[in-house]
Amino acid sequence: MKILVDADACPVKDIIVKVAKEFSLEVFMFIDTSHILDDDYSHIITVGQAKDAVDIALINYTEKGDIVVTQDYGVASMVLGKQAYAINYNGLIYDANNIDRLMFERYLSQKIRRAGGRTFGPKKRNKEADLQFEKALRELCKHIC
Repeated sequence: MKILVDADACPVKDIIVKVAKEFSLEVFMFIDTSHILDDDYSHIITVGQAKDAVDIALINYTEKGDIVVTQDYGVASMVLGKQAYAINYNGLIYDANNIDRLMFERYLSQKIRRAGGRTFGPKKRNKEADLQFEKALRELCKHIC
């Protein structure tokens, strides 16, 4: 088992590494060529800037039982299809009970934006979100290991 991270805009990379060290798990951080990432613990996988290149590479590396950290509901859905685990940056663990609703909400938001409407992005990140993520990731690792 390993932890794979959609790391381009990931605000919790340090927390992921901290928890991974506690459980002796390998970490693979996926970025595109427009980002620079230096981490002495993680394996850094750099891919081209093509649309969805990071997502495709991450899914191709994912195996049954892995943990994937992503905000992308589409990526999370594919991860679940590979019998792996997916968690977002706020600690939400994606599963069969919530992924369909999340995908539908994403579809509705896209439809509203295409029609010229406005949707609101996530709230500003705070310390509580970091703590929530760390707790959820640690519990997920305990459950799997």
